[in-house]
Amino acid sequence: MATGTGTGSGTAFGTGTGAGAGTGTGTTRTTGGAWAAGPGNGRLRRTLLAALVAAAVAVPISAAASPNVPAPAPATFAEDAAPQSRYAANRANIAEAVRRAEEADRPGRADRLRTMEASGTAQFLVFDGRGRGRAVEVFGDLESADRVAVLVPGSDTTLDTYERFRAGAVSLQQRLRAEHPRTAVVAWLGYDTPGTVSTTVLTAGRADEAAAELGPFLDRLRGMAGPGARLSLLCHSYGSVVCARTVTGPAVSDMALFGSPGTGAGSVRELATGTRVWAGRGSGDWIGNVPHVRLGGIGFGTDPVDRAFGARAFTAGAVGHSDYLKPGTASLDSLAAIVLGTTAPDSEADHG
Repeated sequence: MATGTGTGSGTAFGTGTGAGAGTGTGTTRTTGGAWAAGPGNGRLRRTLLAALVAAAVAVPISAAASPNVPAPAPATFAEDAAPQSRYAANRANIAEAVRRAEEADRPGRADRLRTMEASGTAQFLVFDGRGRGRAVEVFGDLESADRVAVLVPGSDTTLDTYERFRAGAVSLQQRLRAEHPRTAVVAWLGYDTPGTVSTTVLTAGRADEAAAELGPFLDRLRGMAGPGARLSLLCHSYGSVVCARTVTGPAVSDMALFGSPGTGAGSVRELATGTRVWAGRGSGDWIGNVPHVRLGGIGFGTDPVDRAFGARAFTAGAVGHSDYLKPGTASLDSLAAIVLGTTAPDSEADHG
């Protein structure tokens, strides 16, 4: 789903792992959230459930168009290139992308890229202006930060919708700095997010591809941050499917899933990470109505806020699907506390 929050490509909200085997002609509800259909009506039930999932995803948000705009190839760097040199090269790349967009009579894309460049102050570790685009932007002083939050967005996050993703990153950084100056936020639009209204948003293919990029990126990011920096993954909506498939090293201390339709796993024990996993959902988030099912590789699986999933609960308040990082919300406070390691004792208990 679209996020308010770089390199890889991703698919789908995710595939669940909860399963059970029904017998006879009836249907059995399983603990993992999936449905097992008897042989008499299995095909019909699979069709109906697939339609239900598709409708639940497609109705609330419409897909955003990404025009095919000409842009330069992304800048390349040596593995040990310092952040400042990456920032400068990518600002130049954005300026060239603006010029080409103007030549192609794409004023909307040109204006959005100018906003991203932020009058020469933007800090992009990665920028690729081709097609839907990819970008990895840093907020704060990464090289001195000992707390780093990496935001992973959901569907329909592109260069054309980037501003809403950036707004969430800015809000989080301001909230973190108010309590701990040595912090940085990294907005990781490092994969081709699926369209909200698409078949790819119902499967995990793009998430698998994105996870293969995100894991190595986190390893590199650790070397760019301050000594002993603690990293946290904050994963919104379809981004939670990406994070659930990402192998994380010891530098990643926490993973928070919010606005998640499911991860494709039946429980925390099945995730690719050994870090602490948190889950929260606002009472105003429509995604709570998405059926947590998996049939024929389509669907989301166990709800991460279900006690059976085993994640640690965090308070999200009454926010809607795109509001978790808005200033003044309980969800923003909770996510900041996870990043800073200052969660209250009564929030630390695992589900179940």
